[in-house]
Amino acid sequence: MYAHISIDPKVCHGQACIKGTRIPVHQVVRMLANGDTIAGLLKEYPSLERDDILTCLDYAASLAEEQITPIEKVVSMR
Repeated sequence: MYAHISIDPKVCHGQACIKGTRIPVHQVVRMLANGDTIAGLLKEYPSLERDDILTCLDYAASLAEEQITPIEKVVSMR
């Protein structure tokens, strides 16, 4: 589903990472949340591509998306 992300139990304890690196997705998202820019991250991490970073954001958004589960009405058997 995410071509730029891999999850491998042998890499970073199975955390979602940018494919081909040991850079966890959560680290990229946190750096952006703390004010780093995409341009800044690309400069600091030359192995990254813009699409890697955008995929991290998309992945994080999908994890944060609310799922609505209908509550079934419980019928009392009294």
